[in-house]
Amino acid sequence: MSQTTTYLLRGARLLGGHPTDLLLRDGVVAAVGAGLDAGDARVVDAEGLIALPGLVDLHTHLREPGREDAETVASGARAAAMGGYTAVHAMANTDPVADTAGVVEQVWRLGRDAGYCDVQPVGAVTQNLDGAHLAELGAMADSIAGVRVFSDDGKCVSDALLMRRALEYVKAFDGVIAQHAQEPRLTEHAQMNEGVVSDRLGLAGWPAVAEEAIIARDCLLAEHVGSRLHICHVSTKGSVQIIRWAKSRGCDVTAEVTPHHLLLTDDLAESYDPIYKVNPPLRTAEDVRALREGLADGTIDCVATDHAPHPIEAKETEWSNAAMGMIGLETALSVVQHAMVDTGLLDWAGVAERMSAAPARIGRLGGQGRPLAVGEPANVTLYDADATREVDPTAMVSKSANTPYRGMRLPGRVVATFLRGVPTVLDGKIQ
Repeated sequence: MSQTTTYLLRGARLLGGHPTDLLLRDGVVAAVGAGLDAGDARVVDAEGLIALPGLVDLHTHLREPGREDAETVASGARAAAMGGYTAVHAMANTDPVADTAGVVEQVWRLGRDAGYCDVQPVGAVTQNLDGAHLAELGAMADSIAGVRVFSDDGKCVSDALLMRRALEYVKAFDGVIAQHAQEPRLTEHAQMNEGVVSDRLGLAGWPAVAEEAIIARDCLLAEHVGSRLHICHVSTKGSVQIIRWAKSRGCDVTAEVTPHHLLLTDDLAESYDPIYKVNPPLRTAEDVRALREGLADGTIDCVATDHAPHPIEAKETEWSNAAMGMIGLETALSVVQHAMVDTGLLDWAGVAERMSAAPARIGRLGGQGRPLAVGEPANVTLYDADATREVDPTAMVSKSANTPYRGMRLPGRVVATFLRGVPTVLDGKIQ
């Protein structure tokens, strides 16, 4: 990566507004205004480009340690930078599981050494994701990684008493439990969303109530103990309604939605292409509308990719045996533009809130998600909203190619990503 410490971004449209200049020096935004003197700065022509605070992902699977055939911390961090991200939260379902201070510190160091974005480990809630015994939450919080988000993602903390104890425990260090809302008994052998399409295809259905029942229970538990709860990858209309109700009661609950749940529907399963097999499953068009509305009105706080890389053999197989998951870091901003901005549901300030400020706030990343103002960290994404591209998995930086958007034309392109004033991506290329 470049060692130059001073850059002048000339003519950028800050949050989609009027053109201005941004001077980045020694890791911070040194000046903002039209016609700034470049001095010794390297000038980047940002005319027509939208300047956003560096994006933050609350939900990324980087697979290392244990599944480096699918992704590594370094390759995932590179993919994140290409997507405009300056920070990602690495989920705990690795091998070994990130349920001890030693493992989360390993992931943190791998991210630091890669240097493409800040990699903040997420700690497991339970030992080995067994759902039976609490992991070393306090030790992970006190580690050099400073873990504040804990999740068994990929599995639900289905035991209500254990979930209560976890919520109570993390209050001591302002942590948050991020729940994968899936009642396991209601989803045994499930293959896709339960509904008209699953009936027609003869695939075991995954009912919406399996998600909604856990969300309702955990919102009440969080309210009862006065703790923070975050809901991962919300996917149904009913979930949005429950979260809206919980917030109206004053529950300290936040929620995320993935790009693919904002755009894709369960009709795609009719192709029997396992690229569309994901957890939670793609839902109906009615659910997609509700998710978009929930994100627009703030019921859903942020967009999180749930970037889930897999090797080719895990997806290019029959549907019933295929792994669940999609990659999403390099396409997330384009999908959000297509689903939310181009439809008039969000402006670019709203995108900055939901893809940068809110996830940084939920994850307690103080140096991320900050406004592009003088004295703030120079974490910047330059984005060409007028561009279009055809998604080509072979051109992606991720080690995996399981994108559901292959061959699709999407709007927008990340032109540059700056991490504390140093470009990790410039002119659309990794530095």
